[in-house]
Amino acid sequence: MNRKQQIINSAIKANIIDNNLTAIGIMDLNGLQKTVSDVYAAFPENFFHTFAVKANALVKVLESLREYGMGAEVASPGELLIAQTAGFPAQDIIFDSPAKTINDLRSCIKNDISLNIDNLQELERIDQLMDEFPETKSIIGFRVNPQIGAGKIGSTSTATATSKFGYALTDNDNRQQLVNIYKNRPWLKSIHTHTGSQGCELTLMAAGVKIITELAEEINTAIGQQQITRLDIGGGLPVNFASDDVTPSFQEYADTLKETVPLLFTDKYQVKTEFGRAIVAKNGMIITRVEYTKSSGGRHIATTHAGAQILTRTAFLPKFWPLRVTGYSSDGTEKTASNAEIVATDVAGPCCFAGDLICVNKKLPKLVPNDYVLIHDTGGYYFTNHFDYNSLPRVSIYTAQSESTSENVAMSCIRQAQSLEDVLLKM
Repeated sequence: MNRKQQIINSAIKANIIDNNLTAIGIMDLNGLQKTVSDVYAAFPENFFHTFAVKANALVKVLESLREYGMGAEVASPGELLIAQTAGFPAQDIIFDSPAKTINDLRSCIKNDISLNIDNLQELERIDQLMDEFPETKSIIGFRVNPQIGAGKIGSTSTATATSKFGYALTDNDNRQQLVNIYKNRPWLKSIHTHTGSQGCELTLMAAGVKIITELAEEINTAIGQQQITRLDIGGGLPVNFASDDVTPSFQEYADTLKETVPLLFTDKYQVKTEFGRAIVAKNGMIITRVEYTKSSGGRHIATTHAGAQILTRTAFLPKFWPLRVTGYSSDGTEKTASNAEIVATDVAGPCCFAGDLICVNKKLPKLVPNDYVLIHDTGGYYFTNHFDYNSLPRVSIYTAQSESTSENVAMSCIRQAQSLEDVLLKM
């Protein structure tokens, strides 16, 4: 029995899921620690790795990531508050929202939190705030869109010609304008790009990093000294959702970067990364109970309590975000071809629209009521980014840590209201 099976088996046998607790997200904290260790082992000491909080905003998970040596990259005031609650110090936080309010900017600069500027209008606001807080220790940079093109998934491609993010480097005379902006502002000491994540090839991501590294060199040369000291390279590593294999690895990405941009692997710049999904996805899983089963058009359908409300990307874009599932009997035994009939199966969620499906027409051991379904690789952007379905029942989130030292996990449980009356009383 592998580690994942041990964790799932323990959760089921401990009766964590009952009639009121119908879906649970589990983070393997020991696995998480190993992943962070793999990141740091792949890169030299001038690299500092931050975690994209939007990928998993559970405080317990973030506390663990902080303890393992990561910083926090946040993209909203809510994420900033969560990161601060998890104990990240100001110097280890970077704020990247494209829609920062003047109050957001003031809070960051006043409290020495680093940030990246998205556009010229935001720059005007920061010019005023730098007069107000000239002693700030906030490290400020410009987010640059290298406009290198899209990966396989348009919605996660951030370096297209018309991307909503950052300063379009190749439009008009923007490159020279950016050089002038830095020359006139000695407090601009960083430069940032986000070249893509899921669906983007490593070579495409590395090409974007090369462009901003060359730009930093050009700016420093124009100024006559090394004003830019930090390169902030956003964009996570793609995740393999087809199996348990971790591919590509952080070492593969480091090797690609080193071949494409060898200057990063000297001590000339501090380099910050913003990995998210690749840190948490394979260290998280969801278990949900099968409530009912039926046959429709010759298809076996298993209805569960995990659907679009916690598997949003898969429900709406199944082609790009397919998920693997494994069935377990009510006693925690994995369902296989040796103990159950293999049938074409749709695993469905509880939401009232036809696309609320975890998987479609998959050959699976036949599921029956009170079985469990394990949904793999869901530690990022799934059970930590839930929303209520049909407004009822209400959903609440809490975390708990296993008492077993061999199974160090954090659990995020979605508990349904006891009854409709309980919900109505809260409205």
